[in-house]
Amino acid sequence: VQTCALPISSAPNETWHIDVSVLKLLDGTKAYIHAIIDNFSRKILAWTIGARLDPSATCRVLVEAGQHLVLADARPTITVMADSGVENVNAAVDATLLAERLHRVLAQVKVTESNSMIEAWWRSLKHQWLFLNSLDSVERVRTLVAFFVDEHNTKMPHAAFRGQTPDEVFFGTAPNLSAELDVARTKACELRLATNRSASCGRCATAAGPEIPP
Repeated sequence: VQTCALPISSAPNETWHIDVSVLKLLDGTKAYIHAIIDNFSRKILAWTIGARLDPSATCRVLVEAGQHLVLADARPTITVMADSGVENVNAAVDATLLAERLHRVLAQVKVTESNSMIEAWWRSLKHQWLFLNSLDSVERVRTLVAFFVDEHNTKMPHAAFRGQTPDEVFFGTAPNLSAELDVARTKACELRLATNRSASCGRCATAAGPEIPP
């Protein structure tokens, strides 16, 4: 098997990462969350959740993630990073990949890297949100995940983008935001410095007594 490094994407929809995460509920049952993240923008393109590990869920999120694409002959094939689990390697998924013009690359099999980008998102989803709530049913988890995905895509500035959200990077709607934030940050620092230098403390001046001329 040839192993190589996967290049970092230079535009949306060049490389996707797909994975499933298992969540234990309060009653001891499990919820299985499938999701796809875009390598370039960190946008969650599609997700689903079920009470069992269902290989067809992989097909559903692949099709949903591709709904916004223009299905033209000139469109390049998208690389889909996945692990070698049964939910990603089966006849139904193979057929979906072919129909959607997607090229699967198995992490740590065909490339040296792990599928760490989406695994990092799982950690954020669980430790920053899900584990702070009562996970008593699949429906409850579905509601919580829907909220977090929307917040992640549309409202949370990502550290990799210096203030832009995944949606802003994916759709290119705020190309000058980083520069605008730099200008605003510089002005805020200058204003704070000027305010601090001009501030006087009447109590300290009184305690010091009248100034004695030289």
